[in-house]
Amino acid sequence: MSSVQSAVLPVLEQKLPKVIGPTTHGIIDYAHAAFFLGVALLYRGSNKRAARAALGTSAFILTQAMLTDYRFGVKPVLSFAAHGKLDEAFASASWIVPRIFGFNGAPGAKIFEVNSFAEAAVIGLTDFDSERARRERLAAGE
Repeated sequence: MSSVQSAVLPVLEQKLPKVIGPTTHGIIDYAHAAFFLGVALLYRGSNKRAARAALGTSAFILTQAMLTDYRFGVKPVLSFAAHGKLDEAFASASWIVPRIFGFNGAPGAKIFEVNSFAEAAVIGLTDFDSERARRERLAAGE
């Protein structure tokens, strides 16, 4: 995790209003997975490393969404709070993906770097563990 990222995520989590509930977060998750699938398709011919990283990212996000106990979960084995912790790890890891996959400095790298901050903002705005979030998840399960 970069020093910038390690400083930003806790501030966002504490300072931003919790306006995103489980249902909205689920919609964001599926859109996020689709976005990275699009990135994989975009780079498949010009930057295979970026394409593979984007495809893996899309698969991770999609799997996590499908396993979360919210309205759009398919097999709810992850609590929404645990999902939030995985999101935190992913926000931090997204920053270094271009370095790990060897395409740092290439145009595709910026997508992952910007995603790190966008993911941190979504985490900061999401209500992972309030009574309102629990009620919304319970209502979705009916």
